[in-house]
Amino acid sequence: MNDSAKAAKGGDDGSPAFKALKHWLQRVTRARPGEASFREAIEEIIEESEGELAEVPITDDERFLLLNILKLRGRTADDIMVPRADIVAAAVDLGLDDLIRLITEHGHSRLPVFRDTLDDLLGMVHMKDVLSHMVERDRPFDLAAMLREVLFVAPSTRLLDLLLEMRLKHVHMALVVDEFGGIDGLVTIEDVVEEIVGEIEDEHDVAQGPKLIPRPDGSLIADARTTIEEFEERVGPVLSEAEREEDIDTLGGLVFSLAGRIPAKGEVIEHASGLRFEVVESDQRRIRRLRIRNLPTAERHE
Repeated sequence: MNDSAKAAKGGDDGSPAFKALKHWLQRVTRARPGEASFREAIEEIIEESEGELAEVPITDDERFLLLNILKLRGRTADDIMVPRADIVAAAVDLGLDDLIRLITEHGHSRLPVFRDTLDDLLGMVHMKDVLSHMVERDRPFDLAAMLREVLFVAPSTRLLDLLLEMRLKHVHMALVVDEFGGIDGLVTIEDVVEEIVGEIEDEHDVAQGPKLIPRPDGSLIADARTTIEEFEERVGPVLSEAEREEDIDTLGGLVFSLAGRIPAKGEVIEHASGLRFEVVESDQRRIRRLRIRNLPTAERHE
């Protein structure tokens, strides 16, 4: 599921993978609280299941889930959140028809609702609540009256803590806020679960094309959200040590850092490695697509 498409969807609570995850989480959290003991408990479960005398050995799928949980130890909300620029939200004074049109256009089952700006977040609306008004249109429509709770979390919130809090409070959406209370991004319970069980695709998800497309002239067309890690796996090391210390995560972030602003369509930004980044598509808020030239010889002939 691509980043923008999953901005406001809930977890697939009925899937076998989710049920297995829930089972193991309940077993572990009942036994031992705390991060260190949590990890120890999972490792103990894996070790116990591998013994010859194990009464109910865990399956390969369950082992996959548990190992993925261990990998989440250092992952935070900031690592997986949908960035502010990609959040689809509804103004609280939106009429029923306009709200239905917004939900239909973006295919989300849940939308955050704000008063004046996204920083004045009031809650979220669920498609199920909107459906009742579609059937009974003679009833006055009041979006504010049907709002549900959302969580507000810091970017540093660990994913395991966030997942457990969402389960305990029965809340499927969290807004990531900065130190000034502004909205930085959005995380759903599905986003967190996908870090453990893999992508959960539904009927509305559209297959995402490749992020790096080679062109006959030796250049690459790249989605600006392509991670530096993905790009360097393809072409080799690019970032300098100083750039790595800046915590640059994506190609769009790299070009923004080089330019010191969001460059306009058609601008060419050069990197110290010799790479040339041409902005193919951008708007006032972000860079969307790039053409990359002067690639290493091996990459140009792939």
